[in-house]
Amino acid sequence: MTVAARKHVNEEPVTSVLPGGDVPFAQDGHAFNADEEVLAALGYKSEFKREFSLFTTFCVSFAVLGLLPSFASTLYYGMGYAGTAGMTWGWVVAMVGIQAVACSMAELCSSMPTSGGLYYAAAVLAPPKWGPFAAWITGWSNFLGQVTAAPSVNYGTAAMILAAASIQNPSYVPEDYHTFLLTTFIMLIHGVMSSLPTKMLARINTIGSTFNILALIVVLILIPAGTDRTERGLPRFTPSSEVWGDIYPGTSFPPGISVLMSFVAVIWTMSGYDSPFHLAEECSNANIASPRAIVLTSAVGGTFGWFLQLIVAYTVVSIDDVLNSDLGQPFAAYLIQCMPQKMVLAILSLTIIAGFSMGQGCMIAASRVTFAYARDDCFPGSKYWKRVNPTTQTPVNAVWFNCVIGILSILLIFGGSVSIGALFSIGAIAAFVAFTIPIFIRVFFVGDRFRAGPWNLGRFSLPIGVVASGFVILMVPILCLPSVTGGDLTLDLMNWTCLVYGALMLLVLIWWFVSARKWFKGPKVNVEHLMLGREPGVLEGAESEGEVGTQLTGVGSLDKAKITGEN
Repeated sequence: MTVAARKHVNEEPVTSVLPGGDVPFAQDGHAFNADEEVLAALGYKSEFKREFSLFTTFCVSFAVLGLLPSFASTLYYGMGYAGTAGMTWGWVVAMVGIQAVACSMAELCSSMPTSGGLYYAAAVLAPPKWGPFAAWITGWSNFLGQVTAAPSVNYGTAAMILAAASIQNPSYVPEDYHTFLLTTFIMLIHGVMSSLPTKMLARINTIGSTFNILALIVVLILIPAGTDRTERGLPRFTPSSEVWGDIYPGTSFPPGISVLMSFVAVIWTMSGYDSPFHLAEECSNANIASPRAIVLTSAVGGTFGWFLQLIVAYTVVSIDDVLNSDLGQPFAAYLIQCMPQKMVLAILSLTIIAGFSMGQGCMIAASRVTFAYARDDCFPGSKYWKRVNPTTQTPVNAVWFNCVIGILSILLIFGGSVSIGALFSIGAIAAFVAFTIPIFIRVFFVGDRFRAGPWNLGRFSLPIGVVASGFVILMVPILCLPSVTGGDLTLDLMNWTCLVYGALMLLVLIWWFVSARKWFKGPKVNVEHLMLGREPGVLEGAESEGEVGTQLTGVGSLDKAKITGEN
């Protein structure tokens, strides 16, 4: 879009937190470029360099998705709860709901391309006076999902490294403290890498994502081509009737519920597609490129992920042995069943490198979320976490804030496998709740009054939003179920997701009613602006006359004029 053809800033096709008729302007008098104009219409000034493109944004998002390491880290749940049936047709069923969530989120991103993402959308779409509360719940749930992503990924990567060492040297048995120290070391490396300038981050993640894709393709070829099942007296592939029809009794619940419980692996694996939303303020042509990156990530990830599920389902020998192996890493145990040792180590090496790249992408995305929420004073000490480093022009303080929290969270390793598994479940449920709150509000409260951006779903917007909301409402309680019931349920086998996530969100609610509701007003505008004013600094196109308004400190909900664009 050229400067000459550009609309007035207050007519941009975005849903703004600014009151209808308000006009942002650049205090230094410089002309906004296209991306700055869109962001100004949302109430924010540009603080980052826009050095991400559609491709590099997709690269970060796909790196965060990390299909190969994600699959390896969550195989215990995907295979262990429902067996190969849950991995094959179960993945397809889950992807219908996940793709609906991704498309609805992309539509919100096009309308509100800010780092705050879902938090901002919940604030401005909520009914009058409910905006701050909706933003508060969405923001904290999203933060919990983001801040646990890197440590859970890095835990999986560390476990694979130690499993590879154990395969190479059978006398070595990994201890919990070995896993903790290695995970912490990886976290610190990612903290340093995520503090680099935006251009370097874009290049690093382009390389990492390219490697992720190539490694995935190589593994998709290597496993069926290199399997030695025939040498072990087995058919090369398990018959389809068994793969698609046998539901492994991995839980005490009926088969249908077990399949739904196995969706935790799909949901956690596919939860990285929101990253382009949080990188929108660093992306060129953000209200088109960012939503495209969201949908592209989900579609490509879902397709390749299903192929990976099929290959493993057709080649696994014994699910019991995979789940109960002394290696402590189900993916490594699976590979040993059907591959020569050298090929096992080669595939594990590819997965470890891909996992390292994924963890770094998670760290970047989480830091942008923390920065955006700190910008609106959501956290204690927000004045420190919202600072942009003058040298790198990236939120370095937010990076290290998340890094410290992540290292503390991996102390769950010492609580056992079920305890550390809560990191994965919390990530899935926290992300899904945050994803769906603004979608639910948009579908059931705003409806046809929603002011869509240039990328939108058209007449399919509401039906897709209904599917997305229904899927999440179904899955949230399912993700909290333990694998066993009755007398078999012990503290060691308890699903701690509902307690850990629920307790944290309960504290957030208590904080809201005791204190936060008095001072938290939702997204804070940080652009200079006028209310119905005509001044030299106002962008060309302002025709309204009136007095200069007061500085807006935060509006939590969106009235009809702002939703429909009536200015």
